[in-house]
Amino acid sequence: MAKKSVASLQTGSKRLTKAIKMVKSEKTGAYIFTEAIMSPDQVSGWLSKK
Repeated sequence: MAKKSVASLQTGSKRLTKAIKMVKSEKTGAYIFTEAIMSPDQVSGWLSKK
């Protein structure tokens, strides 16, 4: 988990955030990127999970 990126998105009245997390695969050792779109208050909890 060496990199994180957060971008703000606004769609109508909702405010959303797109978070991208880089995770190392235990099987191959390669890094993969996981993306999620959520509300801004959930981002730090999602990034702290393994």
